[in-house]
Amino acid sequence: MRSGIKILTSYRTILNTTGALAVKYTIFALVETNSICVQMDSDNLQMLNVGYASLDGDWNWCGVGSPFTRIYYVVEGSAWIIMNGHNILLRLGHLYLIPAFTRHSYRCEGRFAHYYLHVYENRRGQDSLFDRYDFPTEAAAESGDAELFRTMCNRHPGSALPAFNPALYDNNGRLVDFAATFAALPPAKKMFLRGVILILLSRFMAGATPKIAVADARLLPVMRQIDEHLDTNLDLDTLASTACMSKAYMIRLFRRCTGMTPLAYINRRRVEKAQLMLVTTGLSVKEIAYILGFTDNSYFNRLFKKTTGRTPLDYRNSTDG
Repeated sequence: MRSGIKILTSYRTILNTTGALAVKYTIFALVETNSICVQMDSDNLQMLNVGYASLDGDWNWCGVGSPFTRIYYVVEGSAWIIMNGHNILLRLGHLYLIPAFTRHSYRCEGRFAHYYLHVYENRRGQDSLFDRYDFPTEAAAESGDAELFRTMCNRHPGSALPAFNPALYDNNGRLVDFAATFAALPPAKKMFLRGVILILLSRFMAGATPKIAVADARLLPVMRQIDEHLDTNLDLDTLASTACMSKAYMIRLFRRCTGMTPLAYINRRRVEKAQLMLVTTGLSVKEIAYILGFTDNSYFNRLFKKTTGRTPLDYRNSTDG
């Protein structure tokens, strides 16, 4: 297997909000695995929190789940993450990755210190690494990773968690504030943070494996079309023509590779996007439904509850994320 992340920097001239010319720099990550290339625009990567936690047996939380990705770097002691039916020991000198929307629990019985980084993808039609690859939960940290975390913590002390209980920080009001803080940063600071996020993700990329849908490159245009047009009425005939195949064959191939129909995948992606918007924006439920292409707000509410077990308002107001 050949895998890796190539970082390319490009720029383009745009008009800013005052009408003056400005230059927009974008870091692209070209992820290559088994000759399949996925382009990820780092503009999508946003830091919510970064900090250092020193604990003493008081990191025991159950059923945590959030619309953002967590990265941990262990510097002292050990603890456990219970995820997908596995007890994962958090070891000294290692990095750990918990993708967004993954339910998990924590267990800590003694001294445990770690750096943490919370990242969300403000996706605008670009590919998501987490939709395309299964990542290992653990990766060995490399020389300099601790310094990257220390630098982020020193530069952004206001991004540390106010408490280590997810019920106290993993809610709409807090996440909206954290997202707004990142949005207000100068471009140079955003670029640095996005570069660090890509570096840390690259530690896990070495052991990542493509999901079945990615292994069949014919579906990549279909999934990209879906991600780029979540706010429109996605027609199966159009999706099939994008992949140069019949609608019936595209549906069969999609189901075989992903375990779900194209419509089920579209609805799942829309609900995930709605979850993110509910906790990182102040938009109303109706506004979010409209942005995601739902003309029937009642249908959106039913679909959201069927998928998450809660109504959009309950999800926004919940205290466990």
